[in-house]
Amino acid sequence: MNRALAAGLVLLGVAGAGVVLGLLLVAPSGSAPAPSTPAPAPRSSASAAPSAVDTAAVNVLARAIVDAITAHDSAAFGKLTCRPQSADALGRLQRMWDAAGRVTATLKEPPEVRGESATAKVHVEAPGGTKDTPFPLHKENGRWCVPG
Repeated sequence: MNRALAAGLVLLGVAGAGVVLGLLLVAPSGSAPAPSTPAPAPRSSASAAPSAVDTAAVNVLARAIVDAITAHDSAAFGKLTCRPQSADALGRLQRMWDAAGRVTATLKEPPEVRGESATAKVHVEAPGGTKDTPFPLHKENGRWCVPG
């Protein structure tokens, strides 16, 4: 039963990681450097601390992921994704979660926010064992969501 849960979490993590990797690989290339050393601006942007609003939104999203897993609520999880999920996909997820039996999920640590990407590490305990899964998160159209 725990294998079904682990498989579902791994599939979600892999799908999300693929989307994040794809976004990184498709990032627009910069133009030729201007004479006034533009390098410090990107570095300060990249190393800038996330805003309090983004940090709070990511924390709320991470908590909602944990709640959906614990409650075996695929419909609630589907509302957290960046793209609408098909009824078939949500049904498969629901069947995996139901087969896993009772689980508890917690955040392994506070989510990491990096610009418009973040990662929430979810720790799941089930009768058959434990699993830590990093969930990639993304800010899309001003809303934080689970890609994929």
